[in-house]
Amino acid sequence: MRALPVGQEALLIEVDSAEEAGALHTALLRRRAEGTLTVREIVPAARTVLLDGLPDPARWIPELTALEGEPPAPSTCSPVELPVRYDGPDLAAVAAHWGVSEREVVRIHAGTEFTVAFCGFAPGFGYLTGLPARYDVPRRATPRTAVPPGAVALAGPYTGVYPRTSPGGWQLIGATDAVLWDHTRDPAALLSPGTRVRFVPVEGP
Repeated sequence: MRALPVGQEALLIEVDSAEEAGALHTALLRRRAEGTLTVREIVPAARTVLLDGLPDPARWIPELTALEGEPPAPSTCSPVELPVRYDGPDLAAVAAHWGVSEREVVRIHAGTEFTVAFCGFAPGFGYLTGLPARYDVPRRATPRTAVPPGAVALAGPYTGVYPRTSPGGWQLIGATDAVLWDHTRDPAALLSPGTRVRFVPVEGP
């Protein structure tokens, strides 16, 4: 773990994996809720956590780096369930890459509880972890110019759901009608870092 001051009121903590970043993010949120850490924003990424609005950030380095290895507290919130039609155009390619049938891809994916590791790319887009490393899949050699909203996709170790139409190179295995981002909703994002997620197979359309 390495902590780097960023400007006058921010601290960037670097770790070795997404799992470590997620555990650190959870520990920091817990300390903020307990009142032992005063910070404006805590932003996780693939292997970093940024604390913004932290007065005298260098002073916090010894205490925050001591959190390394602290196990995350179990979540008490129920998982968000997303209904999915597993009929994506890349389902067969993912099945071939995994060496299983398309039905087995659905069983494995829907049988996994995911966690939102971090958000990015587009408002409401969460990078979900949970699948074992043997199910990592490569991005498409040629990205699509337009992926529809609600597309459930895989890339590397992550699962994601496109919140709006956008270009994308992830492997599309299904679709959901859930609204991932709604600026009239509070909070606007359905998924946020730390949220547990389950995908529930449904018949289409």
